[in-house]
Amino acid sequence: MTNDGSSAGDGTDALEIDVDETDGSLYRILSSAVVPRPIAWVSTRSEDGVDNLAPYSFFTVASVEPPVLLFAPVDGAEGLKDTPRNARDTGEFVVNLVTEDLAAVMNETSATLPAGESEFDHAALERADSTAVDPPRVADARVAFECTLHDLVDVGGSTLVLGEVRYVHLADSVTTDGKIDVEEIDAVGRLAGSHYARTNDRFSLERPP
Repeated sequence: MTNDGSSAGDGTDALEIDVDETDGSLYRILSSAVVPRPIAWVSTRSEDGVDNLAPYSFFTVASVEPPVLLFAPVDGAEGLKDTPRNARDTGEFVVNLVTEDLAAVMNETSATLPAGESEFDHAALERADSTAVDPPRVADARVAFECTLHDLVDVGGSTLVLGEVRYVHLADSVTTDGKIDVEEIDAVGRLAGSHYARTNDRFSLERPP
């Protein structure tokens, strides 16, 4: 509420949107308002042995028990993009953490490449062998989650990809006493368009009982 008791959304200059009467996509509004979004930098290996790597910012934790991560690629003009298709065909993928030092090279892997060309090679990224799954992980990623496919769910023009975490890699630089130290993870968040956010400006709030 404002000081005069009115709602902050009562201004006459407010933009009101009735989705049922709107032509076109709400992508810009959703991607600008739901921020910052963590980035799943997902590595897969095709059935032909090509290593794919692509960033997705519609990403979150779906379940803790069992541990399941979720990312949601928007389908391409011809259906599934390489990443969800590889996850479907092989049942495996790796979610790599994007930190500030990797932001520029992560952006390079979002380029549209010819079929059969690997983003690892395009961006000159070093691979590291995974332990529980076949696709490689990004060698310089400080956190990586090896996943097996839990489910694919079609939602409109997107495909939700759910993966059950099978193995976790944590660099010593992001752990304290065997646990992830949030002060040491300079993760990058996606905003809208070409804008990103850093996570090195933090504050704490005590949760009420």
